Amino acid sequence: MATPDRFPLPQVSESTRKPEWLKVRLPHGEGYERVKAIVRRTKLATVCEEARCPNIAECWGGGTATVMLMGEVCTRACRFCHVKVGAPPPLDPMEPIHLAQAVKEMDLEYIVVTSVNRDDRPDGGASHFASAIRELRQHSPRTIVEVLIPDFKGVERDLDTVSEARPHVVAHNVETVERLTPTVRDRRATYRQSLKVLEYLKKRPERLYTKTSIMVGLGETDAELEQSFRDLRDVGVDVLTLGQYLQPSQYHLRVERFVSPPQFEAYKQLAESYGFLYVAAGPLVRSSYRAAEFFMKGLMERERLGLASNT
Repeated sequence: MATPDRFPLPQVSESTRKPEWLKVRLPHGEGYERVKAIVRRTKLATVCEEARCPNIAECWGGGTATVMLMGEVCTRACRFCHVKVGAPPPLDPMEPIHLAQAVKEMDLEYIVVTSVNRDDRPDGGASHFASAIRELRQHSPRTIVEVLIPDFKGVERDLDTVSEARPHVVAHNVETVERLTPTVRDRRATYRQSLKVLEYLKKRPERLYTKTSIMVGLGETDAELEQSFRDLRDVGVDVLTLGQYLQPSQYHLRVERFVSPPQFEAYKQLAESYGFLYVAAGPLVRSSYRAAEFFMKGLMERERLGLASNT
């Protein structure tokens, strides 16, 4: 367990103003503008824009993007998330094909496909995910496909559906430490169920790389974070990202603390000591983060050449 001397908690500021390290420049650049134009024309729903991600210029300019399937209305109400909640519209059966065509045109090196929760669907949308994966791999065989999936209520049959479509990376976010999960996430999502989802996917015969993300600044302690690192490695998670929680509106959970870059570095070193293949940690790090994707791309290239293996 981490000691206060090794990994001291940052002092909580009473100020509600964002620290300087969270301020970013407006996105620009040739690569960014090219992807933006295609997104506009194809009406692709990107998390990059919906979530106002601070890394959008870096990602789009570097050949990566995160897109959202199955509409913009979620069936779950997590208290950190700005996505609309309600009764979603029917799925568009042509969406996987349209997505694959747009990604091919953008000539992306890495695509992250995520979605809202669709508890209204018998399989939670697993078959829709699988269709998107297959179309992407057919249209853009050199593009690395990562899927960031819901928990599908922990139904193994639905997890099989996604895994059998063979994405290169499968991610499912625990979001926060165990104690805070009932406050932060929808009541249908539990910390232990998320761990089981990650463990099950890692044990699948497809031998997929697994990934998860944790937000900090919600009231967690160092000891709780370390326990989460331990829990995640116990179920075989390969890649971990840690980033600052930012309150999307006055109706969402407030920020309990702004974590400094040096503190993020301390968390990164602590997580690495548990044996993750890669840890990305920083104020602006998000679940879909360019540095982590660059690492995965390099890892898979080494695997293709027989210099690495996913065990």
